[in-house]
Amino acid sequence: MTMIASARTLSGHGPLLIGIMLIAATLRAPITGVAPLLGVIRDSSGISAAEAGVLTTLPLLAFAAISPFAAMLARKFGIERALFGALLVIAAGIALRSTGPVWALFAGTATLGAGIAVGNVLLPSLLKRDFPSRITGITGAYAITAGLVSALASTTAIPLAGLPGSNWYLALASTLILPAVALLAWLPQLRSDAMPAAEIAAPPQGGPIWCSALAWQVTGFLGLTSLVFYIVVGWLPAVLVEAGYPAAVAGSLHGLSQLATAVPGLILGPAVRRMKDQRAIAVAVSLATGVSLLGLWQLPALAMLWAALFGFGAGAAFILGLTFVSLRTSHSHQAAALSGMAQCVGYSLAAAGPPLAGLAHDATGGWGIALVACIAVTLLMAVLGSLAGRATTIRLDR
Repeated sequence: MTMIASARTLSGHGPLLIGIMLIAATLRAPITGVAPLLGVIRDSSGISAAEAGVLTTLPLLAFAAISPFAAMLARKFGIERALFGALLVIAAGIALRSTGPVWALFAGTATLGAGIAVGNVLLPSLLKRDFPSRITGITGAYAITAGLVSALASTTAIPLAGLPGSNWYLALASTLILPAVALLAWLPQLRSDAMPAAEIAAPPQGGPIWCSALAWQVTGFLGLTSLVFYIVVGWLPAVLVEAGYPAAVAGSLHGLSQLATAVPGLILGPAVRRMKDQRAIAVAVSLATGVSLLGLWQLPALAMLWAALFGFGAGAAFILGLTFVSLRTSHSHQAAALSGMAQCVGYSLAAAGPPLAGLAHDATGGWGIALVACIAVTLLMAVLGSLAGRATTIRLDR
């Protein structure tokens, strides 16, 4: 059977596409919706800034630890059933962290991170299997969906926590509706004839790909992008509040930055296809991200501009990094190996960022050091992007 014959058409599989979009909506908002509430959580629980930063770090550690096992679940149970299980784990994590105690907040955050890790790995695999000729368009659509829902979660967090009889953990509980709706929409997929996905290769730990300089350049670009993104996602509301913005306004600006991450999904795909290589755009989006952070540090009065520019730049860098995984590899198995390497190393690196930024704040009483460090990282991103963006592929001795 040919790829065209086996691929599902867009028009004939509306329920599947709806389910994909609802899963995508679940993979970011439960994490990014915490950031506007960190100040309230710290005030009510007494945790330090570094401990609050761990709330952003825990999902990243889960991504690094669980991602290599996601393909094993798909091989054993099938992609559809593995994704359903991931949604159940996300729902359980949201419910646990919303019970109130501080220990439950941390345990629930780690739990939902494990579920999101499985979804992050398997959703692109599902698209590659069922919509091989529509990957760019559908990926852009679910990036937009994730950005919109993340923006909504960030914008409404403070108002929900401030309702009569409400509090921060009830505001966090509101995101439980996302996996609940996605689970209902995904039920029909469990009745399909999909078999365990034996053809999916588990991302290897080690191997020849780890000896490639180009693989390390792609991994470094993705890892540093994730490092800056999650530091700012975790602490942007706190940075803005310290600059004089009300908490609700800071939450709305945080939502704006999340919304802006969706914009590159509309324009980056067609632009990349027309380029001989991607060096120029990699440098440009890295520097744009750095300029936004410089603006937040030196001219916070224009925070709306800087928040939007950061979301666009960081979102574009992340999409470009994922594109490098495909463009710089010669075949699907090599791409799977590079993806596993990039996720393991990248998320491990990114996990250190939020608590270190929190420690720097506690030590200095301000966000200047953290922002300067992030600006320096974007310059290194530009260097690695100029190397990873070359029109070449990884060549390994066999």
